[in-house]
Amino acid sequence: MLKTPYLLFLGDAPDQLAAKVAQGIKDWRPEHCVGQLRLEGCKANLGLKDMTVEEARAAGAETLVVGAANRGGVISSSWMATLTAAAEAGMDIASGLHNRLTAQKPLVEAAEKAGTQLFDVRVPQEEYPIADGKKRAGKRCLAVGTDCSVGKMYTALAMEREMRQRGMKATFRATGQTGILITGSGVPLDAVVADFMAGAVEKLTPDNDADHWDLIEGQGSLFHPSFSGVTMALIHGGQPDSLVLCHEPTRTHMRGLPHYGLPSLEALRDLALVTAQIVNPDVTVTGISVNTAALSAEEAKACLEEIESRMGLPTIDPFRDGAGRLVDALS
Repeated sequence: MLKTPYLLFLGDAPDQLAAKVAQGIKDWRPEHCVGQLRLEGCKANLGLKDMTVEEARAAGAETLVVGAANRGGVISSSWMATLTAAAEAGMDIASGLHNRLTAQKPLVEAAEKAGTQLFDVRVPQEEYPIADGKKRAGKRCLAVGTDCSVGKMYTALAMEREMRQRGMKATFRATGQTGILITGSGVPLDAVVADFMAGAVEKLTPDNDADHWDLIEGQGSLFHPSFSGVTMALIHGGQPDSLVLCHEPTRTHMRGLPHYGLPSLEALRDLALVTAQIVNPDVTVTGISVNTAALSAEEAKACLEEIESRMGLPTIDPFRDGAGRLVDALS
């Protein structure tokens, strides 16, 4: 578990999208954020108080989170002085980038001397079993998408928030780097050896109370040639009782693959359902989550109404309008 509160490090991010990890933490766990630290030339801004390492530590920050990603997902040499200063000041450091904090010798030495910890959240922290497909107590909802990065994590988090506000038993289960940094725990599924991915999801979503819901963060897409494997592991390891379809209506092709078009929501419904029925014959598709961030309010309303009329399922943007109707649809 990562210690909170966080100082969100934006580095020299060239634009807002480059700080999407930090943005996710700020959107969903604002109570964990004491401020942001930006280097010269940073073009991202979360609207948090700008702080130095010393100011953040004095304000109670326990962990500096690397919330920016540069090209290639590497730890930039221009960041090292700040990261080292944070470790020396007594803060743990967490990162979800591809190369590891623990491979940076000066940072490791500083952390060891100060007694602080380095967390590479994209690196599995434990061994996972091979999945056995046995039925588990409790209920599970999985977000599946027509493509990558269409709002699966935001959907699950929005549903968890709504359910907890209603006094329901619900837990968001993180399966990616941003989700882990938001919640402080989870499984970096894309870094788990393939044979153990479904088993990792089983371990992440164990037996629970009959009325408890796990909201499982989705990854990839069954239709994405690059990342369909992680989606399959989530479906079979998660054994979902409910599937929520996630979609971004302005996409013209699969993310990163301009030679692949997007599947229809009907195709996603049919393929995800038959795939999930292998491990849970009683699974149902209960709703549709649409990321309307690129649409005006009027455009979003028309889009949601058209999809709901066509699909016959409650269709909303849970981040924009709340997840109430998606929660209402759970059985």
